[in-house]
Amino acid sequence: MASIKQLQATLKLTYGLVPIVAGLDKFTNLLTNWGDYLGNNRNLLPFDPQTFMHIVGIIEIIAGILVLLRPRFGAYLVMAWLIAIALQLVIGGGFYDVAVRDLVMAIGAYTLAQLTRLLPASN
Repeated sequence: MASIKQLQATLKLTYGLVPIVAGLDKFTNLLTNWGDYLGNNRNLLPFDPQTFMHIVGIIEIIAGILVLLRPRFGAYLVMAWLIAIALQLVIGGGFYDVAVRDLVMAIGAYTLAQLTRLLPASN
């Protein structure tokens, strides 16, 4: 049976590395055209959608690093970020499947924070 420490380590790597990869991809658009996820909200931006995606990418990279270094705080940050993305997708009127996926991922980030809390000398 897996220990709390093993489960926490798996989630820590997942929620640390995935935001870093997604953040880096905001600069290359290899995985997807991230600007498409802005939907109708792209008209509300005070600057170019690609510039916005670069800012988002930097935030995601920082969030992933925080998960790796301070998993409890970083996990709550990633959880809030994923909820905000899901809300934006719903408000934007599309990508409901991605919004649901992000909410499920937010629950996983919450689980990481709670598992980290249970470990001695956790961050």
